[in-house]
Amino acid sequence: MPNLTDLPKRILIGRALQSDKLGETLLPKRIALPVFASDALSSVAYAPEEIFLTLSVAGMAAYSFSWQIGLVVVVVMLAVVASYRQNVHAYPSGGGDYEVATVNLGRNAGLTVASALMVDYVLTVAVSISSGVANVTSAVPALRGHEVAVAIGVILLLTAMNLRGVRESGTAFAVPTYAFMIGIIGMIGYGFFRYFLLGDDIQAESAAFELEAEHTFGGLAMAFLLLRAFSSGSAALTGVEAISNGVPAFRKPKSRNAATTLLLMGLIAVTMLMGIISLALITGVKIAEDPATQLIGAPADYHQSTAIAQVGQAVFSDFAPGFYFIAAVTGLILVLAANTAFNGFPVLGSILARDSYLPRQLRSRGDRLAFSNGILMLAALAMVLVIAFDADVTRLIQLYIVGVFMSFTLSQTGMIRHWTRELRTERGRKRRMQMQRSRAINAFGLFMTGSVLIVVLITKFALGAWIALVAMACIFLLMKGIHRHYTAVAEELKVSEESDEHILLPSRVHSIVLVSKIHKPTLRALAYARAARAGTLEAVVVNVDPEETRALQAEWAARGIDVPLKVLDSPYREIGRPVVEYVKNLRRSSPRDVVSIYIPEYVVGRWYEQVLHNQSALRLKGRLLFMSGVMVTSVPWQLDSSHRQLTRRRQWTAPGAVRAGVARPKQPTAARREPPADGDR
Repeated sequence: MPNLTDLPKRILIGRALQSDKLGETLLPKRIALPVFASDALSSVAYAPEEIFLTLSVAGMAAYSFSWQIGLVVVVVMLAVVASYRQNVHAYPSGGGDYEVATVNLGRNAGLTVASALMVDYVLTVAVSISSGVANVTSAVPALRGHEVAVAIGVILLLTAMNLRGVRESGTAFAVPTYAFMIGIIGMIGYGFFRYFLLGDDIQAESAAFELEAEHTFGGLAMAFLLLRAFSSGSAALTGVEAISNGVPAFRKPKSRNAATTLLLMGLIAVTMLMGIISLALITGVKIAEDPATQLIGAPADYHQSTAIAQVGQAVFSDFAPGFYFIAAVTGLILVLAANTAFNGFPVLGSILARDSYLPRQLRSRGDRLAFSNGILMLAALAMVLVIAFDADVTRLIQLYIVGVFMSFTLSQTGMIRHWTRELRTERGRKRRMQMQRSRAINAFGLFMTGSVLIVVLITKFALGAWIALVAMACIFLLMKGIHRHYTAVAEELKVSEESDEHILLPSRVHSIVLVSKIHKPTLRALAYARAARAGTLEAVVVNVDPEETRALQAEWAARGIDVPLKVLDSPYREIGRPVVEYVKNLRRSSPRDVVSIYIPEYVVGRWYEQVLHNQSALRLKGRLLFMSGVMVTSVPWQLDSSHRQLTRRRQWTAPGAVRAGVARPKQPTAARREPPADGDR
């Protein structure tokens, strides 16, 4: 039965699941699509806006290039989807790009991919939630100015949901994701119906404004601007790799289900992307980097709404509930897009921890069979980014994409090497043709993703992409350092013939009981030390106050305690240093002896009592633990407050347990009496 301290955790994340229930958390395709594809699907809510925002610098003339840029993004997305379908069949273990790069290109390439993906996952959470909050504030002006607080609250909510487990979070997020798909495709269909069939004049709120160019562009400058707009629009590809990292979460046949989900995601995403760009052009949407100076004819108090909000308002000008539905589901999907990262980051972290590149705490599953430590780490890093960049999507998105396209490019390079290696040994004609087709698909994917990576680096480096590159380099070096540490520790602890001296019995054990005054904890420590039957046993007191020390010696003799009491002088009133020096001298005089030190400690029931007790013992223990040949033993003494805390836990009754007749009888409230120590007799 849960205790009071465990109750909030159970309410928040649910009851703990046994390890053998892991199979019950696997996902069918209908749930896997919203779990792993929400990031890629939600990108179509802000990728078109980023294209228009970048082109706005050159004025209305540049807007005519938006649909061509959108088509190029579609080609790249379909190429990446086709490439990753090969990945999930060849490497279904869940390592994704990291495994592909490590196996085929080496450890450093794998770590480069891993560092890029980790940065991308953190940015996915920050960008998606910031964009979702921006869309919500477009529909609810009262929230303007509180974007950071709202974003932090949403991250905490998503963290709690994901701590409940992949299946539960996926089921909860499925309805909003499908509602977004239905809403956007429905909006596109209704908009085309009104414009092409009914001939309605559907105009966005900014259609009547004039868009003034900030600069005059021509030649190479215009080409650079178009490339920059394309790199911003390529944000629509983020999240495609998540399915290759999440293959183990699918039901069997895992690879086939993952590949099918990947194809569905790609087709739905490109349909929505091109539909929104087309409707934005039809409705005359104007998006400016600096609305106050670029939008001629806009009122002084004009607040620029997002592109999708303007399109929704224009399409549903005759049906207000439709607009509010689009605003609601867009805000939700952008928030829930972060769920893709909450599923990808912890799995990647567990694999890296398994390979000793991240702390091993990230490898273990929590109560609900999710990688809880990875979820908490991702949430913390994302909140830092949201606060640092003030939940501003335009600023955050400049850091975006670099990591994902770096992992795309290295992954496709690794897959080409994989198929080339397999072809050397494969003799079957049919299988060789399949491998050659897969290699061709991955080669095309490499060309497309490598080209985008170069474009992104050129166009976004000075705008903030350098921050992402620095973060990747830092994570890369950190992982290498962690791996060196774990390797060195494993080598140091490895049992070999040369390490026999570490397992030989010591010639004798010299036991020391630390004494501050004669009370029950001291007598218990003496009794326990005697029971260990060491070679020699003595009690040690540090002479901080000469008067108290003389009184202690007198009481020691009066009680007839048959353990010699040694007094260590401390002219500077220190407690730790005299004990440490004394132990060092013992070790020097008899190197083959082991010194065993017994420290009486209080066990308390209230947090503030810990501050009032045991501080000297903790400091001394911390110093002694670094000394070779010294064993430190804590001898606990439970104070009454600890007994009362234990009694309260035993007496806790679940709501309804009394009516159900399953309540436990109350335990006696009196503290359990301790058996007398040897010195009390």
